Amino acid sequence: QARLVESGGGLVQAGSSLRLSCVVSGRTFSDYTMAWFRQAPGKEREFVAGISWIDSAHYTDSVKGRFTISRDNAKNTMYLQMNSLKPEDTGVYYCAAPRTPRIATVQETDFDSWGQGTQVTVSS
Repeated sequence: QARLVESGGGLVQAGSSLRLSCVVSGRTFSDYTMAWFRQAPGKEREFVAGISWIDSAHYTDSVKGRFTISRDNAKNTMYLQMNSLKPEDTGVYYCAAPRTPRIATVQETDFDSWGQGTQVTVSS
């Protein structure tokens, strides 16, 4: 398994922005799809955004037009730029990597490496 370390969460007001980062080690980062998931209080963890090894991005409907996922292969780092944040974006955000390289997936069961999570809280 790879080691993933997230950073960048915090407490912000609705309408604000945050940028999350995820640094990956122990894996050839450039060969893997990467993804962000989140878990709101009392809810199941859900897919937020993913970026393939060839930079193709995919988003859940609720964040389209507000969030942007990107990666810097030279730094083994993935980012999630979150703009126009809403209270419903509150949750713990996890970065994740799948067990298999060069697959495009958003299925949680395909991901075997997870970060520790970073808390994002959006107040109204």
